[in-house]
Amino acid sequence: MLVKDPNSIPDKWGKRPSDRSIGELLSGGVVILDKPPGPTSHQATAWARDALKVDRVGHGGTLDPYVSGVLPITLGKAVRLTDVVLSSDKEYICLMRLHGDRPEKRIREVVSRFQGKIYQLPPVRSAVRRQLRIRTVRELEVLDIRGRDVLLRISCDAGTYARTLCVDIGDVLGCGANMVELRRTRSGRMTEARAASLQDLRDAYVFWQQNGRGEWLRSLILPKEALVEPLPKIVVKATAVDAICHGADLSVRGIHMLDEGIRKNALVAMMTARGELIALGRMAMSTDKVMASSQGKAVDTERVFMDAGHYPRMWRYSTDLEDLSGDPEFIYRGFPRPRARALTVHIRPSMSVHGSIREEDSGVRA
Repeated sequence: MLVKDPNSIPDKWGKRPSDRSIGELLSGGVVILDKPPGPTSHQATAWARDALKVDRVGHGGTLDPYVSGVLPITLGKAVRLTDVVLSSDKEYICLMRLHGDRPEKRIREVVSRFQGKIYQLPPVRSAVRRQLRIRTVRELEVLDIRGRDVLLRISCDAGTYARTLCVDIGDVLGCGANMVELRRTRSGRMTEARAASLQDLRDAYVFWQQNGRGEWLRSLILPKEALVEPLPKIVVKATAVDAICHGADLSVRGIHMLDEGIRKNALVAMMTARGELIALGRMAMSTDKVMASSQGKAVDTERVFMDAGHYPRMWRYSTDLEDLSGDPEFIYRGFPRPRARALTVHIRPSMSVHGSIREEDSGVRA
């Protein structure tokens, strides 16, 4: 990450996601469910809700009843992050069956043509409107060929239909083909290696409730921050965190670090130095412009996830008195305290925040 301001005060507040209690994880976490073939995604999600005794759940990406594999289940406050999972890329293991014999060399040559951008028309029985659309197949690997059965590994955009892909490959081969079996092995950065069965969830919850043994259940629930791992990130100064929790936008002065190469209008995750998710927002300027600017709005805040008061309201104080004196968006109330160089300000809802203070000058003490 690029360091915007190396002189930010140390983050002494908040709690690392790994230090949260099981109750906190249940109120804002994610479970990687290994969905079995048979039930719908909605039914599997309902069973997970009942097993964990939570009120609010969601799932990230519908799987057909006969498809198995990774189904992210969001809990509590993390339900508002479900759309981030839905838009993440996916990986599948697919068993395709040809309707006629073809040489192995010809099969591999045709399959390789479907890597990259392809046109797809969703199947008749699908959950979306049937219209031609473009999807990207990042990787398409032939794992094994046995007679007419072809085992494929597919890494693709969200919304890519594997059964349609099999039909299209069969059409090009001139013999026809259909999908026999499908398993999702990855959704975003969530892999089947960490997936848990419905029975595991039920047993782990019972062990925690009846025996006080929560290690197993804790290992099955990830903090909600796992859902934003694919997104570019901005580390916010501790002095600006509470203002964002109240809905304010993020100013350039409130940035401690940020990822390279973030484009304007990109969706970003605003994080604390301890790794906690504060909010999601849209970049008002690119990374290069942020690094070259000393003021201005950097991020438009869209969704806030951290509770107000989790961090102290240090955004009311700033040592940049000369810069503040010419800012029409600040309304002054009083004068700096003696020896404290502190200034109390009102922030309008539409304005952005800066959080640059020095501990020895502000009078703020942990």
